[in-house]
Amino acid sequence: MIVLDTHTLIWWVTGDKMLSDQAKKTIESEMSVPGGQIIVSAISAWEIAMLVEKGRLILSMDVAGWLDAVAEIDTVKFWPIDVAVALKSVDLPGEFHKDPADRMIVATARKLAAPLVTKDEKIRAYEHVKSIW
Repeated sequence: MIVLDTHTLIWWVTGDKMLSDQAKKTIESEMSVPGGQIIVSAISAWEIAMLVEKGRLILSMDVAGWLDAVAEIDTVKFWPIDVAVALKSVDLPGEFHKDPADRMIVATARKLAAPLVTKDEKIRAYEHVKSIW
Protein backbone atom coordinates (compact mmCIF):
# COMPACT_ATOMS: atom_id res chain seq x y z
CA MET A 1 0.00 0.00 0.00
CA ILE A 2 1.17 3.49 -0.90
CA VAL A 3 -0.41 6.94 -0.68
CA LEU A 4 -0.05 9.44 -3.52
CA ASP A 5 0.25 13.17 -3.08
CA THR A 6 -1.97 15.18 -5.42
CA HIS A 7 0.77 16.20 -7.85
CA THR A 8 2.05 12.62 -7.94
CA LEU A 9 -1.40 11.38 -8.95
CA ILE A 10 -1.71 14.00 -11.68
CA TRP A 11 1.77 13.38 -13.08
CA TRP A 12 1.33 9.58 -12.98
CA VAL A 13 -2.06 9.57 -14.71
CA THR A 14 -1.06 12.14 -17.33
CA GLY A 15 2.36 10.56 -17.98
CA ASP A 16 4.16 13.76 -17.03
CA LYS A 17 7.96 13.56 -17.04
CA MET A 18 7.99 15.41 -13.70
CA LEU A 19 7.26 12.05 -12.04
CA SER A 20 10.56 10.67 -10.77
CA ASP A 21 11.80 7.28 -11.88
CA GLN A 22 11.62 6.02 -8.28
CA ALA A 23 8.03 7.23 -7.90
CA LYS A 24 7.05 5.58 -11.18
CA LYS A 25 8.74 2.30 -10.19
CA THR A 26 7.03 2.38 -6.79
CA ILE A 27 3.60 2.90 -8.35
CA GLU A 28 4.16 0.23 -11.00
CA SER A 29 5.37 -2.19 -8.33
CA GLU A 30 2.27 -1.58 -6.22
CA MET A 31 0.07 -2.19 -9.27
CA SER A 32 1.76 -5.53 -9.93
CA VAL A 33 1.35 -6.87 -6.38
CA PRO A 34 -1.80 -8.95 -5.84
CA GLY A 35 -4.01 -6.88 -3.56
CA GLY A 36 -1.81 -3.80 -4.02
CA GLN A 37 -3.44 -0.50 -3.15
CA ILE A 38 -2.72 3.01 -4.35
CA ILE A 39 -4.46 5.32 -1.92
CA VAL A 40 -5.51 8.85 -2.87
CA SER A 41 -6.94 11.12 -0.21
CA ALA A 42 -10.34 12.57 -1.09
CA ILE A 43 -8.79 16.00 -0.46
CA SER A 44 -6.83 15.46 -3.69
CA ALA A 45 -10.10 15.50 -5.64
CA TRP A 46 -10.82 18.90 -4.09
CA GLU A 47 -7.29 20.14 -4.88
CA ILE A 48 -7.58 19.00 -8.50
CA ALA A 49 -10.99 20.64 -8.91
CA MET A 50 -9.61 23.88 -7.43
CA LEU A 51 -6.58 23.82 -9.76
CA VAL A 52 -8.85 23.36 -12.77
CA GLU A 53 -11.22 26.09 -11.56
CA LYS A 54 -8.29 28.52 -11.18
CA GLY A 55 -6.93 27.60 -14.62
CA ARG A 56 -3.70 26.17 -13.16
CA LEU A 57 -4.46 22.65 -14.43
CA ILE A 58 -5.98 21.56 -17.73
CA LEU A 59 -7.27 18.02 -17.97
CA SER A 60 -8.22 16.00 -21.03
CA MET A 61 -11.86 15.95 -19.84
CA ASP A 62 -14.04 17.53 -17.18
CA VAL A 63 -12.90 17.05 -13.57
CA ALA A 64 -15.67 14.62 -12.59
CA GLY A 65 -14.99 12.43 -15.62
CA TRP A 66 -11.24 12.53 -15.01
CA LEU A 67 -11.65 11.53 -11.36
CA ASP A 68 -14.11 8.77 -12.35
CA ALA A 69 -11.55 7.44 -14.84
CA VAL A 70 -8.86 7.46 -12.14
CA ALA A 71 -11.19 5.64 -9.74
CA GLU A 72 -11.63 2.91 -12.40
CA ILE A 73 -7.95 1.97 -12.15
CA ASP A 74 -8.00 -1.36 -10.31
CA THR A 75 -5.47 -0.57 -7.59
CA VAL A 76 -6.56 3.04 -6.95
CA LYS A 77 -8.80 3.77 -4.00
CA PHE A 78 -9.95 7.21 -2.96
CA TRP A 79 -9.72 7.41 0.83
CA PRO A 80 -12.37 9.45 2.64
CA ILE A 81 -11.55 12.16 5.11
CA ASP A 82 -13.09 10.55 8.15
CA VAL A 83 -13.09 11.78 11.74
CA ALA A 84 -9.81 9.99 12.53
CA VAL A 85 -7.98 11.57 9.59
CA ALA A 86 -9.44 15.00 10.35
CA LEU A 87 -8.30 14.78 13.97
CA LYS A 88 -4.86 13.39 13.06
CA SER A 89 -4.35 16.25 10.60
CA VAL A 90 -4.69 18.75 13.43
CA ASP A 91 -2.54 16.79 15.86
CA LEU A 92 0.48 15.83 13.74
CA PRO A 93 3.56 15.25 15.89
CA GLY A 94 6.50 17.64 15.60
CA GLU A 95 6.57 20.66 13.34
CA PHE A 96 4.60 20.61 10.10
CA HIS A 97 3.37 23.46 7.92
CA LYS A 98 -0.24 24.65 7.96
CA ASP A 99 -1.47 23.68 4.47
CA PRO A 100 -4.72 21.79 5.25
CA ALA A 101 -4.60 19.54 2.17
CA ASP A 102 -1.02 18.46 2.89
CA ARG A 103 -1.98 17.85 6.51
CA MET A 104 -4.91 15.61 5.42
CA ILE A 105 -2.71 13.66 3.02
CA VAL A 106 0.03 13.16 5.63
CA ALA A 107 -2.57 12.17 8.24
CA THR A 108 -3.98 9.60 5.81
CA ALA A 109 -0.53 8.09 5.21
CA ARG A 110 0.12 8.00 8.96
CA LYS A 111 -3.26 6.42 9.71
CA LEU A 112 -2.61 3.70 7.14
CA ALA A 113 1.10 3.37 8.10
CA ALA A 114 1.86 3.65 4.38
CA PRO A 115 4.64 5.52 2.57
CA LEU A 116 3.67 8.75 0.82
CA VAL A 117 4.87 9.26 -2.75
CA THR A 118 5.61 12.98 -3.05
CA LYS A 119 8.05 15.49 -4.48
CA ASP A 120 7.04 18.04 -1.83
CA GLU A 121 10.23 18.88 0.06
CA LYS A 122 8.35 20.02 3.16
CA ILE A 123 6.63 16.65 3.41
CA ARG A 124 9.81 14.74 2.58
CA ALA A 125 11.61 16.59 5.38
CA TYR A 126 8.88 15.66 7.87
CA GLU A 127 10.30 12.79 9.91
CA HIS A 128 6.95 11.42 11.04
CA VAL A 129 5.89 10.04 7.65
CA LYS A 130 7.88 7.83 5.29
CA SER A 131 8.13 9.37 1.85
CA ILE A 132 9.30 8.13 -1.51
CA TRP A 133 10.47 10.19 -4.43
